Amino acid sequence: MTAVSPAPVPLPHADLHEIGRTVVMRGLRATGHTFNVPLDHRDTTSERIEVFAREYSSLEHDDDAVARLPWLLFLQGGPGGRGVRTTQLSGWMKAAARDFRILMLDQRGTGRSTPADAATLAALPTPQAQADYLSHFRADAIVADAELIRARLGSAPWTVFGQSYGGFCTLTYLSNAPAGIERALITGGLAPLAGAPDEVYRATFARVEERNREYFSWYPEDRELVTRIARHLREVEEHLPDGERLTVRRFQMVGSFLGGNTRVHALHYLLEDAFTTTPDGPRLSATFLEQVQGIVSRASQPLYALMHESIYCQGGASSWAARRVLDEYPQFRDDAAEILFTGEMVYPWYFEEDPALRPLRAVADVLAAKEDWGPLYDADVLATNVVPAAAAVYRHDIYVDRNLSLTTAAGIRNLAVWETDEFHHDGIADDGEAIFERLLGMTRP
Repeated sequence: MTAVSPAPVPLPHADLHEIGRTVVMRGLRATGHTFNVPLDHRDTTSERIEVFAREYSSLEHDDDAVARLPWLLFLQGGPGGRGVRTTQLSGWMKAAARDFRILMLDQRGTGRSTPADAATLAALPTPQAQADYLSHFRADAIVADAELIRARLGSAPWTVFGQSYGGFCTLTYLSNAPAGIERALITGGLAPLAGAPDEVYRATFARVEERNREYFSWYPEDRELVTRIARHLREVEEHLPDGERLTVRRFQMVGSFLGGNTRVHALHYLLEDAFTTTPDGPRLSATFLEQVQGIVSRASQPLYALMHESIYCQGGASSWAARRVLDEYPQFRDDAAEILFTGEMVYPWYFEEDPALRPLRAVADVLAAKEDWGPLYDADVLATNVVPAAAAVYRHDIYVDRNLSLTTAAGIRNLAVWETDEFHHDGIADDGEAIFERLLGMTRP
């Protein structure tokens, strides 16, 4: 890597932004941008936080050509997911960099933006104060950040590409600031425009059960192995490398693999490492436990657990919706005879068994009880939308339900839908170049 610009010099005016050093890597240049934004965009006296974004462009364009390229804003999945870090252009980014400067946003609270985690929230005096602070970390605030950033970059309306939760944010963008968007691209991210989160979890529990059946039809030997692991965990204390006990319900979280096209098969490789023989009998191997900890820990993404149910809330409390809906699906209980893997549901016990989340249990309960969440979408604006938009809807998506997605699509004017069973939720990780080019083409005359 070679640095090609001098070290950044902080700008004196808080409302401007700092442009960092440009670094050249294999086929790309990357430049950091740090923006000073209000915590609450509705309050001119609000405290300030920082939002970081990294600009990527292709070396196929010289500096003058890059300066003339339009911007594409990428909104990552989550909530609580930082922007993609890449060292070479591939997949959808390779396709996008032919025509755009890519701005990879670290959504507020993530990555190099001002963090929101157990350490920083501890500075606030009460769980209620922490919850009040976190109420400014939803899609409406992310969109307001994006519009402020667009203005500071001097950009015309830009292309917005949202993956998963980034698609939810894109719908909020189309609702709140459509004049800032030239076109909108969404993959696996058409959120319900109304309704309680219970509806979401009923749909996704059913999808996850279907995906479990599909997985065990491919690897029938894993059905008995998973049952054996669960039985072992009930009878023998096994501890993750951080010292915490691995419980059955925490083991079920490795079902996150089920949301992938090819990643789902990596679950089989994980399970085949499960047991090792010791003088005291079979035990879970260190290799297996190390891998499981990396999957079940929220240490690097606490906002995912804290804010997950709130992304569906408009005018009502979540009240730990996934936990309540679980009662309707006893096959997912951790005491089932043949346990099933779970999806992305978040339960209160996460804040008991994950040491990274334990300090956040009180604020999580306050957020779950919060009833006065504001609106995230404007159905009337979306019904008259004039921004060209295209969305990939994955037929068997276990995270964003196909039927709910199509209901949302029907309420958005000028949105073209590509429904496919070729990909699962992480489709852009498998063939992002083709998916991006197809959606981009759907928004062009």
